[in-house]
Amino acid sequence: MRAATAAGREVFGYNRSVDGVKAAQFDGFDATDSLDEALSRATQTESLIVLAVPMPALGAMLERIRAIAPDCPLTDVISVKGPVLAQVEAAGLRPNFVGGHPMTGTAHSGWAAGEQDLFAGTPWVVSVDDGVDAAVWASVMRLALDCRAFVVPARSDEHDGAAAAISHLPHLLAETLAVTAGDVPLAFALAAGSFRDGTRVAATAPDLVRAMCEANSEQLLTGLDRAIALLAGARDRLAAHSSVADLVEAGHAARMRYDSFSRPDILAVTIGAPGWRDELAAAGRAGGVIRSALPVRDSRG
Repeated sequence: MRAATAAGREVFGYNRSVDGVKAAQFDGFDATDSLDEALSRATQTESLIVLAVPMPALGAMLERIRAIAPDCPLTDVISVKGPVLAQVEAAGLRPNFVGGHPMTGTAHSGWAAGEQDLFAGTPWVVSVDDGVDAAVWASVMRLALDCRAFVVPARSDEHDGAAAAISHLPHLLAETLAVTAGDVPLAFALAAGSFRDGTRVAATAPDLVRAMCEANSEQLLTGLDRAIALLAGARDRLAAHSSVADLVEAGHAARMRYDSFSRPDILAVTIGAPGWRDELAAAGRAGGVIRSALPVRDSRG
């Protein structure tokens, strides 16, 4: 709400928390604790609905949207895409849905944790699954750009594999580091930058971490198996040869590749043109991003 309002958009929202709604209203934002009221207004104004709820709350939310605002364009900011898409399809809302995931946030939650600059300069995944509507896709793209993010087009399954590696696995590794240090009496007294940075996301509310990790369990299991194998190999080599060189050098090289990774601008794709979804998915897979709105050919590309 903060970022879209700062961009000059008309924004209104719902939250089940009365305290959260009052805090938003106190700051001058248009908020209500009546879901039906917000959805009725969305229908009247043909507004883009943005779902910003944990996975366990998604089903009930989709039921109300289907009952009150089934024709509104729809997106989300949930951290997994495949399971969201499956629930949207089950609710009969897929024709107007385009998945989204801003890759940003903090370990805190609630109205006070937000800020209008939260998305500035960060990736915002916009899904290019088969059949997504060009007009809705363009609408979600413009929202992300208005919030000062750059858009990464990706298929939902590919997003979930990547998110498991760079978001969900790091959450579990952070929890593991925190628990391991908590077993050592002197550890917290000595802890400084490495421990702080490595465990930052362990401060996230446990129910939110569970929701994202458990919803992406298949992809996360693959990442966990890989991480466990790497650590087990390092453990065996340390025991046999007093060396962790292989893991340290491979990790350093991977980090250096990340630091030099380029994100070229996607410029030559027209939304709605033949093959536009596949073109965008391939460009995103190669590291391409959208920093300014692409042209739109028609509403049912």
